[in-house]
Amino acid sequence: MDDYCGDDYDVQNELDFADPGGRSALRAGNRIYPCPTCERPNQLTAHDVFLGYQCDQCADELERGY
Repeated sequence: MDDYCGDDYDVQNELDFADPGGRSALRAGNRIYPCPTCERPNQLTAHDVFLGYQCDQCADELERGY
């Protein structure tokens, strides 16, 4: 996988989000990987998997204490 952990922050990083300015931390791109929590298919990009993310629905439920 590519190295996504660089220390330099630039405008390109903002454009990498699926919903720039929104609540989601998920990245833009092809969603071909399942969520590791709920196992629903096609929820995450390779970048999301690299970062150890889960789908938005699971993240929202965790933040709300479900």
